[in-house]
Amino acid sequence: MTDATLSTGDQQVSLPVLEGSVGPSVLDIRKMYAQTGQFTYDPGFTSTASCESALTYIDGDEGVLLHRGYPIGQLAEQSSFMEVSYLLLNGELPSQDELTGFTNTITRHTMLHEQLSTFYRGFRRDAHPMAIMCGVVGALSAFYHDSTDINDPVQRRIASHRLIAKMPTIAAMAYKYSVGQPFVYPDNSLSYTGNFLKMTFGVPAEDYEVIPAVERAMDRIFILHADHEQNASTSTVRLAGSSGANPFACIAAGIACLWGPAHGGANEAALNMLREIGTPDRIQHYIDRAKDKNDPFRLMGFGHRVYKNYDPRATVMQSTVREVFDALKVNDPLFETALRLEEIALSDPYFAEKKLFPNVDFYSGIILSAIGFPTTMFTALFALARTVGWVAQWNEMISDPAQKIGRPRQLYTGPTQRDYVPLSQR
Repeated sequence: MTDATLSTGDQQVSLPVLEGSVGPSVLDIRKMYAQTGQFTYDPGFTSTASCESALTYIDGDEGVLLHRGYPIGQLAEQSSFMEVSYLLLNGELPSQDELTGFTNTITRHTMLHEQLSTFYRGFRRDAHPMAIMCGVVGALSAFYHDSTDINDPVQRRIASHRLIAKMPTIAAMAYKYSVGQPFVYPDNSLSYTGNFLKMTFGVPAEDYEVIPAVERAMDRIFILHADHEQNASTSTVRLAGSSGANPFACIAAGIACLWGPAHGGANEAALNMLREIGTPDRIQHYIDRAKDKNDPFRLMGFGHRVYKNYDPRATVMQSTVREVFDALKVNDPLFETALRLEEIALSDPYFAEKKLFPNVDFYSGIILSAIGFPTTMFTALFALARTVGWVAQWNEMISDPAQKIGRPRQLYTGPTQRDYVPLSQR
């Protein structure tokens, strides 16, 4: 470990330089305020490492995304969501026996407490699925008292398994409630993803056949959204968890943050944009609008806060779209519009200079729409998949002895101290 020297006024302060296993080094500024009386100023935390983590690594300049060291493309093509979930929680890929045991544990926790079904009836029938998920997930702590002690590793593990297992059931029930159909109970004979599809689109009076290509596509979408380093919702989960809040409350906080259109709602925005464009012959008009600084129109699904290269998740999604369309015999002009838009944008120097490459949201919305999900469910599906990342990050934070309650500081620009003026004199 080396040191860096910070000069501020007449002072020189030595700051330790910490090295990770890969990626940029960081300046340890934890003692800087005590030494200088000054804070750092970093709105949006664009240059601040808020924690130490061994879960996910992103190199935005090179378009790299690793989970525990494994490239996201390899995991999406060769693995399963259950295997990736085990990897994120435990640090290593499972053996066959370990995967079987983990899958069985998750399967046994998919059922919701029956009284929670009445909880849904408290929402308006047209409530947004994310509003329902925020409420129901937060309410889990009222039903599962035996897994809320964050200082007990066993209870933390049980809570983690319950959240991963019950999230598909909660999301499917939110969808069913919105369309006025009866809830479908979990089917333990199906895979994690197949079970979710049946609970969402099946009805009690009919047999539901899981289409393998659709099941695989959904599994890939879940893998691609499982974790993404210290994004807004993950940071929210960690911040809530740093106060000692129970895991169900922490994940509900993450869901609330994910609901924001700048975070989890991007795939819905991308799909709506493609629908507005309509056909390939109208693309150039919208390209010109995107370049016009005075026009509010923006190309959704292009660019990323972290990636300054092609989003590695988008490559997997592009091939998955064709597989789903072929399996469902879908002839959707939106896909051709998307392909043509990508081709034109990537060949345009304007977008190349600004590094506006397609991201995972550009294609995932098309896939979800083809499968039959309304746009209101897109963010709920994101939350379902991201839950495993949230609980893995939460567990890592709780286990870190250096973790303190989150308490960002500020640059105060309000009035200086002044005396109170009685109401009669104002």
